[in-house]
Parts: sequence; C-alpha cells; structure tokens
Amino acid sequence: MHWRVILLAILILSGGSASAAVPKARPAPPKAAAPPMAFYVVKGAPDACGRGCDSWIAVEGQVDSAAALRFKKFLARTGNRSLPLYFNSPGGNLDQALAMGAMLRERRAVARVAHTVVKECGFEAQDSEACIKLKLSGRELHGDLFTRGATCNSACPYLMLGATTREIAADALLAVHSPKVIVYFRGVGVPTAEMRAAAAQRGAERADRMLASYIVKMGADIGLLQLARTIKFESMHVLTRDEIVRFGIDRREFVETGWTFESSGRSMARKAVVERNEADRSWRTSHWRIVCFNADQFELDFQRPAVSGSVFPALAVSNAASAARYFKSPPARLLGFEIWGLRLNKEEILSLMSSGQFSFTEMSQAAGARQLARTATLSNDGLGRALNSLIETCPPPKSAPARQTIGVSEAAPK
Repeated sequence: MHWRVILLAILILSGGSASAAVPKARPAPPKAAAPPMAFYVVKGAPDACGRGCDSWIAVEGQVDSAAALRFKKFLARTGNRSLPLYFNSPGGNLDQALAMGAMLRERRAVARVAHTVVKECGFEAQDSEACIKLKLSGRELHGDLFTRGATCNSACPYLMLGATTREIAADALLAVHSPKVIVYFRGVGVPTAEMRAAAAQRGAERADRMLASYIVKMGADIGLLQLARTIKFESMHVLTRDEIVRFGIDRREFVETGWTFESSGRSMARKAVVERNEADRSWRTSHWRIVCFNADQFELDFQRPAVSGSVFPALAVSNAASAARYFKSPPARLLGFEIWGLRLNKEEILSLMSSGQFSFTEMSQAAGARQLARTATLSNDGLGRALNSLIETCPPPKSAPARQTIGVSEAAPK
C-alpha cells in the first residue's frame, strides 16, 4: 500500500498591540476561512515604504498548496523591480512557504510585516470577494501601509527568513507553533491506527529536518525551531522582541515606525518605538499619538511602561527650531502604563514637528538627589501626511476652548 504525507502548518492569530502583555502560549481562536495567498504591486504616497520608496509588493492571505507556483509566476512578471515585500498572513502550507522563501533569497529581497489597504476597494472590506478579485487582477493598485496589529504567523515567519533583509515593526506581530501533519493514504484498504501513527511520526521528522536545514541556510538561529516545537499546533507563541533579535529574524535593537493616520474610533496620528536598554538589556515599547480637540487645539501623548524607583520624573520634547516643552506631570496610570500629555496649539505642534526629527528627553531624580537624564532622537517620517489627514477631521476652533485631557480609557494600547 502506498501512502504520501502532506505537511500543513496553519495558525490564525487575531491582532493586538506588540506592547501588550501577551502569554507565551495560549489557545488559538477559531480558525477563520482565510483566502488563498494573493500577491500584487501597490503604489503609495511618496516615502510610504521608506525614504525614496513609494511602491511595494503586498503578500497576504493563507499559504495554500499552489502558492509557490503562483508566486514564481508573479515574480517573473514583476521582472527586476527591486520592491520590498509586506506580509500579512496567518500561515499555511509549510512546504510551499519554504519554497517561496528560497525565491526571496534568490532576489535578495527586503521583507516586512504590514497591512496593505487598497484604495480601489473603496468601502468594500479588504477581504471581500470584490476586493480580492481586484488584488488578483494583475493590476498595479494604490494603497496605504499599516503595521499596527499586522501579523505573520505559523509558516509565515519561515517564509520571511528567505529575505536577506527582514524588518519587523515595533507594533507588528510574529507567532509560531509546531507544524501539524496531515496524512493521506492511497491504495486499497483502510490503514490501521499503527500505520497512521507511523506515517505521522515520519512526517513530523521530515518537517523537523526540513526546517532545521532551511533555518541554518537562511542564517537564522535554530532556537526558533526549538521554541516552536514546544508550542502545540492548537496554541501559538507570539515572539517577543528579544526572541526576534536573538533568533536572527530582525537584529535591530532600536526600531520605530513612521507616523501614520488612523481614523478608527478617535482620529489620531501615531507611531511606536521599541528599544533595548543598554544598561540592563531589557526591552521597552512606547507609543506616541497626536489627537485634536479642534483645528487649533492638539495634544501630544506619550505612553510607556510605568517607571518605579524614581521621584520627580519629567519628560520634554524639542527640535533644532524650538525650545524644550514639558509634558504635564504626574501622568495618568493604567494597567502598568504611564500616559503623559502635552497640550499644544496648531502653530506650536507644526513648529515642534517641522524638522525631520525631534528630541525626546526623560529625566528623573533618584535617591541621593542624583539626576538622571536620557535623550533619544526620533524620526518625523510620515508626520506631514498624518497631520494633514488628522486636521481634516478636527472640528472648527472655538473662541474659548475648554481645557480637557485625553480619557485614560483611550490611552491603553489595543
């Protein structure tokens, strides 16, 4: 009797903030029927995918059993265009993912994780039948990129390993688990339980050998596979920033997103930063956002994990064209986070954010009257577009605007 083994590793992960407290493993939610993987070229605003980059390849959906062949044909059609690839996928067929990863290595590709929102889809949902049809049409579409809550799970992180440059945004998510082996038998008769168990064992061993060889070839750390083996297929493990760096997926120790405009719930411009503390090698994810009360009254918010062991903390922002401005103290506190606010009028916020970067200083006075200060330089990439979109949503100025602050319930990461 002949039999063949097909390996399938699928994990669906719902979105969330990279800074939120995430269990190391938890049951996966019910699997949604993800559409087959789609590949399409998108043109965005100037610098939408980095300085000097306005076009990219979107890769999204489930890695199905024919994805590698379609991907090969797609890449042949794009020719020698050196475009970064943005992934947003729940995972899928492991064999296909590794074959696609090998294609990325041949192209010396740049791979990132982000949602692509296609403008031609209008009010249709991005996963609607009409929108998917557009994405599969072969046309070059127009769209925007959003990293917040974008996911690359299950087989997808292995696919990304094929790229020579891999960049995981501060607010994107990667998750892994062990592969699931599905055994199909061909021939006469019904296979016994022993035959099924033996076939499944051989399939699992094959998956291990295949993944181990691939991970080493792509220059990543075998610890990624060792971790994935410990996570049941029915569960998932969201990789921490420390693991992303340690396993060689993205070795950067300081990562910031550009400013983006979001209109879900309350309109805002936002960015996220993840960085490693040189002193104790710990990691911290922080969030920035700008909201408006009206077209002349804004608040710049900064959110970080709550700091203990110091008194009289102070935060300030500045740039080459403006003096330091201090956030209101004390900050609001919620679920282990501090939320700092700085009220600015339109002229002040445009002045503060007028240059390509701004300085952020955190100060505190420790025991013994010893003053501590730490300054970081952050990018204003994307801020002009984000602010313009935000201002369009702001109500007209009032003659005497009421003093108000951001509701604490809105400040925690989603």
